[in-house]
Amino acid sequence: MSFPSTVEAITIPHVGGFEVLQKTTIPFPKVNPADIVIKVEYCGINFIDTYYRQGLYKYQDFPAIIGKETSGTIVALPTDSTVLNNDTFKNQGFKVGSKVAADFLGTHATYISVPWKNVYPVPEAVSTQLAAAALLQGLTAVTFFEEAYKVKKGDTILVHTVAGGLGLLFAQLGRSVGATVIGTTSSVEKAETAKQNGANHVILYPVEDTVKRVLEITDGEGVDAVFDGVGRDTFDNNFKLIKRKGTIVSVGNASGAVAPFSVPKLVEKNVKLLRPTMSNYVYTAEEAAHYGKKLFNLVENGALNIKIYKEYPFTAEGAQEAQRDLTVRGGKTTGKLLIKIA
Repeated sequence: MSFPSTVEAITIPHVGGFEVLQKTTIPFPKVNPADIVIKVEYCGINFIDTYYRQGLYKYQDFPAIIGKETSGTIVALPTDSTVLNNDTFKNQGFKVGSKVAADFLGTHATYISVPWKNVYPVPEAVSTQLAAAALLQGLTAVTFFEEAYKVKKGDTILVHTVAGGLGLLFAQLGRSVGATVIGTTSSVEKAETAKQNGANHVILYPVEDTVKRVLEITDGEGVDAVFDGVGRDTFDNNFKLIKRKGTIVSVGNASGAVAPFSVPKLVEKNVKLLRPTMSNYVYTAEEAAHYGKKLFNLVENGALNIKIYKEYPFTAEGAQEAQRDLTVRGGKTTGKLLIKIA
């Protein structure tokens, strides 16, 4: 089929503050033989977008298209016969016109061309809006609970910023397997949201001592695992509230990157420390297919309830406001932020 010669996209000319986010017209993306071409409907806003904008994570070239999470409908399938005959590809059931979500850097645009293994079929009962809201955080929650630390019945875990989009999914998954979930958050309202989504105990970190409260709740033992998306501000205290032989999973850097530390810090309690990335858990086509199906099954059957906080317009101002709300005003947001493309 023929494609438009250009697309509209959210781009940055260089790293910087919110003001570098622009809406520009650029050439239609190069379509490789193993790619699926998608007409985009929604984009998910994530902290990783802000890391790339600020230069914490590096783009190779500028101007660069921002964003890593999208959903829409397929407009063209791969042309590579090796792909078309691949068993995993065939089992995914991709068809022109079918709904999909995609995890690929530089995809906040009206049309995208994405390697097929980074594309996830969306069940008929799940909307593209919900798919964009669920994909990255959902895959992160599902893979981290399975592989970074296998959360099981009887465990006690701590989730920092439990009322955020990812935190709510951690709480729901923790509840579903029978774990006790302790969460931290910034307000009474957000604490109530977290409890409604599976948190058993919620600590208001602006007014409560997190370490003291965790040790009170666990009778001095500490937690089996910490899932920490805050980073710099919470990292050191994690070692005070983790159980002997516990696991600290560093999920993100919302307060800034963790400072270098001495490895012998792990010795006192034989602590395991991981800084995983979801993309290394869905690295192969088979892994992506497995976890994609698991995620959307959980969404479809209601085990994961994806909360959408707000939709933003597909404009420079909309993109700037979304990233600003996620970071500077993050204490006021609960759930997922989206840009509506079409």
